[in-house]
Order: sequence, then structure tokens, then C-alpha cells
Amino acid sequence: MSHDFDPLQLETFDSPHVEYARLRQGCPVAHSDTWGGFWALMKHADVAEAAADWRSFVTSKQNVVPKVAFTGRRPPLHLDPPEHTPYRRALAPLLTERRVERLRPVIRGICRELLGRMVSAGGGDVVADFSAHMPIATFAHWMNLDPQAVRELTEVGKRYNIAVQSNDVDATKESSLWLYDMARAIVADRRANPLPENEDATSALLAARVDGEPLPDEMIVGTIRQVLVVGIIAPSVMIGSIAAHLGRDQALQARLRSDPALVPAAIDEFLRLYTPYRGFARTALTDVTIRGRTIPAGEPIALVYASANRDEQVFEGADEFRLDRANMKDSVAFGRGPHQCVGAALARLELIVALEELLAAAPGFKLAGEPQPTRFPEIGALSTPISFVKPA
Repeated sequence: MSHDFDPLQLETFDSPHVEYARLRQGCPVAHSDTWGGFWALMKHADVAEAAADWRSFVTSKQNVVPKVAFTGRRPPLHLDPPEHTPYRRALAPLLTERRVERLRPVIRGICRELLGRMVSAGGGDVVADFSAHMPIATFAHWMNLDPQAVRELTEVGKRYNIAVQSNDVDATKESSLWLYDMARAIVADRRANPLPENEDATSALLAARVDGEPLPDEMIVGTIRQVLVVGIIAPSVMIGSIAAHLGRDQALQARLRSDPALVPAAIDEFLRLYTPYRGFARTALTDVTIRGRTIPAGEPIALVYASANRDEQVFEGADEFRLDRANMKDSVAFGRGPHQCVGAALARLELIVALEELLAAAPGFKLAGEPQPTRFPEIGALSTPISFVKPA
């Protein structure tokens, strides 16, 4: 089997996109021997088709490359339809645009507090000091967690993120088990102190029924565990990438600061340009041939959303930031098919408010060092040092 690329090679913030452009051109269905071997789809059409075709490409065997699920199944991401559907059905009403809009002032308050500390210090690391904390605090409000649980989630979530990024298997297992313990505690508390199911994710899952029967306890715990992680890491990385781009492009930064109405469109383009996922996985149930290469049944396939969203055959000037793209609907930043991100509205709201507040915090900011990259399965900035311009 050929070894077409090395996902463990040393990277800069920009180098993965150069490598993926090479693969899209010369090896769009690529294979790596790393982590026991896996395939990677680089082209938009192939990624979108595999993500939508859940009958041929399942997520229940392996949902991410590298495989980091050591402790049980976590719906809805670890299940295929129709098994996954009750879990999404319970969560979806709590994640509509209208429902999450209630969190806008909460998110704004969180952002202002965190950024206020950075401004007072003259700058800092956008990720470590801001975006690593904001999604956790936001999620705590959405999940109705108490202050102690927020503090615990902040610490354990940080450890889990670092462990995954460092490919530290033992630390990943340890922090994952801590997150499971947190999820079990949340479920136990909601059993003892239920909240209205239209106001609380855990209560909604406990109230869900399939053929008159409740969802299995461990699957509810797995769902909460999954929600805790997915809602933390991606926004953190994404905000770091946005800050890195704007630190390099002072003209765009000034334009968005002078016209905040452009921010929502800018976020959509940033999501396309810096899609934070490259390792969501599927497994083909039968041998499948894509662009002349046959992928044997049972082997993991990474859907490289970050590459698909820079496919030159779909997006003109794909490496450029353009506010006026006519085909933003083609973006796969939130996936496709039955596993399209159920929390997309909340994630997008977090990013919009975070960017509005970052731009409003000071007359300007610039990079204070090179942004440091994440590693598989995320892609983007793990660290973005900036310094703020002082008011005149």
C-alpha cells in the first residue's frame, strides 16, 4: 500500500493547506500508513458524497482519525441512522437559531470579560486566554451547569485537547474518563433534579422514548460526553485561526471593525477558509473505487473537510478570503448528511459575537508571534499571540 502523505510531519499554520493542494492535484484519494493505515478524501465532491451516503459509508465503526474513542459509544456521532436519530431529535430543538439566540448577551458578556483582561495586559494568546475559555463558559450556560462543574470542565477540557493534539494516548484516555465521570454526574443530577426538557439537553435525553422505552443510560452518558467535547475544541481553534488571518490582514481587520454588519458574512467565509476539521472518519461497508483507487471494505477513511473547502473546482480563488462569494452554500464546514453538525447555529453565533468583541476591544491588534498549529484531527491555530494597539 502506498504512503502518500505523513499526517505527523512537522507543520506550520499554513503548511497543511499547501500539502492538501498538492494532494488534490495529484493524489485526491490518498493513503497513509500512520495509525495503522487510513485513507483520506481531499476533493469536495468525494467528501460531500461520502458524508451524505450513510448507507455505504458508516460512522459507527470509527468516527475520527486517529481513533481516540477508547471508552464506549457516544451518540449521535458514533451511530448511524436510524439508531442515531432519537439522540439528534432530543438535542435539535435546543440548538435552533431561535433558541440559541437567547445566549447572545451571555456570550457577549463572557467575551468582554475575557478580552478585558487581555486588553489590560496589552495582549496575550487569543486561544489560551480567550477562545479556550469562551466556548466552555457558553456551553455551561446552555447545559445549565453549576459553577463547580464549569471549573472542572474548563480544566479537563483543556487537558483532553492538549492530549489529543500531542497524540498522547495515555493522557487522552485519562482525560476522556474524567469527561465520562462528569457526564455521569450531570445525568445523575438531572434525574434527581429534572429541568423542563425544552430547556435542558440532559433532561430532554432522559425524557426521550423509542417505542415507548427510554434511551439506555450509558448511551445518554455517551451523548453528554460527546457534546461536552465537540462544543469546546472547534470554536477555540477557529477563533485562533480568524485572529491569525486578521493579524496578517490589517486592511480587512479595519474594514470589519468599521462595519460590524459584515461580520456574519465574514464568519461564513472564515469557516470555509479555516474549516477546523480534517479527520472525521467513515468506513466503507464494501470495497469502493474513487477516482481509480480502490479502498477496501473496513478501512478508515478521513473526510478532509478542510481540503474540500479549498477545492479550486468549487471555490474560485479558493485560498483567498472573499466576502462576496455566491456559492457559500457549497461549504462543508459543518459537514453534510445525517451527521451535519447539530450545533451549527450555536457555533456560528459564538464565532460572530467573539469576532465582534475582538474587533471592538481595541483600535487594532497585530500578531506578536507566529500562530502555532494544531495536529490531526483538527486543523488551525492552537496558539495565536497578539498585541493590542493602544487607544490614541
